[in-house]
Amino acid sequence: MEKLPAKTGWLWVKQGFGLFRKQPGGLSTLFLGYMFSMVAMSVMPLLGQLVPVILVPVFSMAFMQACRYIEQKKRVFPNLLLTGFRKPAFPPLFALGLLYLLVALLSLGASALVDGGVFWQLVTGQIDAKSPLARESNMGGAILMAIAVYIPAAMAFCFAAPLIYWQKMRLGKAIFFSFFSVLHSAKAFLVFASVWFAISVIGSQVVILIFGRSEMAMMIMLPLSVILTVVMHCSFYASYRQLFGTPAEGAAAVESPLT
Repeated sequence: MEKLPAKTGWLWVKQGFGLFRKQPGGLSTLFLGYMFSMVAMSVMPLLGQLVPVILVPVFSMAFMQACRYIEQKKRVFPNLLLTGFRKPAFPPLFALGLLYLLVALLSLGASALVDGGVFWQLVTGQIDAKSPLARESNMGGAILMAIAVYIPAAMAFCFAAPLIYWQKMRLGKAIFFSFFSVLHSAKAFLVFASVWFAISVIGSQVVILIFGRSEMAMMIMLPLSVILTVVMHCSFYASYRQLFGTPAEGAAAVESPLT
């Protein structure tokens, strides 16, 4: 695999916006359907907070497949949300979600080594961000620790779902190839992440600057966040396409359930 220049990360972002402009309505409707599904699952007793996290890789294939549809000049409809639930792809995608949840918990647990578990309590809603305990803790150090633990896992999970779905890879193989593809193109991904961080911060600050912290600002923030999230998914598709090639027509099977 040939190393990509740093500017490639910026090109992925541009290509993501280009894909979104072709079918903004279809992609936005797909995302709203995803959010409705997440909210519906969150009210489930006991597992309501866990299932939406576990199903993130499953639902992510809906947006990847939607981008593929746009390239093929096909219309994007909400039924694409079921893409990742089709067999034989679903079992390994679900297992990937379990690993995703485990790593998230491990990263939060690691942060407790720095602040004694205050960040964990904040994330789980046990304390308020304005509480004296939160203000007096080493919250910044705890967040950095959580990020340091999570980044290698994020690299491993980045392309695992589409590799399972389109490239017919087993779970372990997909995680392996995802990690090293991101590592090999680290400069491009650093630019990619930096650009998206800048877009998110600047976009929110411009809205606050114009409308202040008012209800109008919140009303504008919601559709803006929807659009940016969808475009980010499109950008991920652009990066996948460059690293692994355009998905083959009809590719949607895997070698075996989990291994």
